Amino acid sequence: MCRSIKTLRPPALPEEATEEEIRAAALQYVRKVSGFRAPAAHNQEVFDRAVEAVTAATAELLAGLQVRGGGAARRAAG
Repeated sequence: MCRSIKTLRPPALPEEATEEEIRAAALQYVRKVSGFRAPAAHNQEVFDRAVEAVTAATAELLAGLQVRGGGAARRAAG
């Protein structure tokens, strides 16, 4: 896996991950899997769709995770 993708859930990131951080992680993932840092024009659309899909899946994952030691309490308070 791409080692430059940082952990976005608490306690690694004390505050909620921003949309920008989630998208950056998704972009890194798609780059790693595809092998392209920047896709050719004929691959741009599918590359962008993949980034959006991974961004959405990541946001859904982070929203649903329960982190022991305060994650559920923090989410209930927010």
